[in-house]
Amino acid sequence: MNNELAPQQGIVLYSHPDDHYSHRIRLALAEKNVKYQLVLVDEFSEDVADLNPYNQLPTLVERQVRLYESHVILEYLDERYRQAKLLPDTPNLRAEQRQYAWRIEQDWMKLADILLRHPDTLDEKAAREARHSLSQSLVSLSPLFSHFPFFMSEQFGYNDCILAPLLWRLPQMQIHLPSAHCKPLLAYCKRLFERPAFIASLTESERHKQQNPLYR
Repeated sequence: MNNELAPQQGIVLYSHPDDHYSHRIRLALAEKNVKYQLVLVDEFSEDVADLNPYNQLPTLVERQVRLYESHVILEYLDERYRQAKLLPDTPNLRAEQRQYAWRIEQDWMKLADILLRHPDTLDEKAAREARHSLSQSLVSLSPLFSHFPFFMSEQFGYNDCILAPLLWRLPQMQIHLPSAHCKPLLAYCKRLFERPAFIASLTESERHKQQNPLYR
């Protein structure tokens, strides 16, 4: 991987240097050990605007394929690169995991997006409410993480790719999980953050959070 724009060969991933939607794609690629060219884009650029009508990140390009929605990209990668499968093989289990993903987006990601806005556009009242709601939800659902080593699964999978970047950013969102009430969730965080693929997926900006106190 490198950050220099080069002729497109193989996968090119246009990624924000510190955004959980981009991070989930980098994590999936690292888990699958797929080589790719990483192009870090701090702000929306003409290159990205030429590739998708929404000028959004992440954007993935491979040959004639241009994808710019993180769930679509994750599913494309899982079908294109069969190693380290993220979704189960059977239709009913795949549907179940997709439904979990939808609930995570509705219940947690929308709140995280409020809290991770640039300080110049942050609504303090909305942030306080979102921080309280997300904290309470994570604490109340912590026992859920005691049943399996990964999210509702014995194996690392699709929803772990979504959750790991979010959980890594909890200190950034000023959310601190009480260890007395969140042991299963904190243990899950530790398993995720210590995975070689997770460490490999971090950008330099995200590595500054390597001192993340969340699971210490």
